[in-house]
Amino acid sequence: MIHMEHKPFQCSECDNCFRRKENLQLHQLNHTGDKPFKCSECEKCFKRKADLHLHKMNHTGDKPFKCAECEKCFKTKANLQVQKMIHMGEKTFKCSECDKCFRQKSDLQKYKMIHTEHKPFQCSECDKCFRRKNNLQLHKMNHTGEKPFKCSECDQPFRRKSDLV
Repeated sequence: MIHMEHKPFQCSECDNCFRRKENLQLHQLNHTGDKPFKCSECEKCFKRKADLHLHKMNHTGDKPFKCAECEKCFKTKANLQVQKMIHMGEKTFKCSECDKCFRQKSDLQKYKMIHTEHKPFQCSECDKCFRRKNNLQLHKMNHTGEKPFKCSECDQPFRRKSDLV
C-alpha cells in the first residue's frame, strides 16, 4: 500500500488525502488549532506527543546525541548529523540558480530569496520591505531609537550585538 498512490483518508476541510487515518487526524489539528499535549513545566502545548517530548528536553537539559569528534551534544539525531557534516565540510544542498552550496536545507531556502524580488516583511512605519524578518526587526530600531546592547566598558548602546567590539 505504501508504494501505491492510494490515499483513502480525505480531509473534509481542504481535500488533502492521506494513506493512514492517524495522519489525517494529525493533519486535522491544523484546522481546529487543537494542541492536546501540554508541558507540565511551562504550560506550552503541542499537536504531537513527539514535539512535547523534544520540548521537555529544554527543561531537563537532556542532549543524548554526542558528536564523537568535538563532544558537542544535541537533542536530536538530525542536529548531530548536521554537526558531522560541518566537520566533514560537506555542503550537500545546492542552489539551482547559482550553484552556491549549504549544509542545511533551511539555509538554502532562506538564501534562494536572493534570486527573487519577493520581500514579504514590510515595515509599518515607512513601507520598506525585507526578505528576512530579523532584518525588518533591526530596521524598526531606526524608528524607535532602540539600542538594546550596551558596552560593558563605557555603557554606549548599540543596535547589534556584533557592533560590540
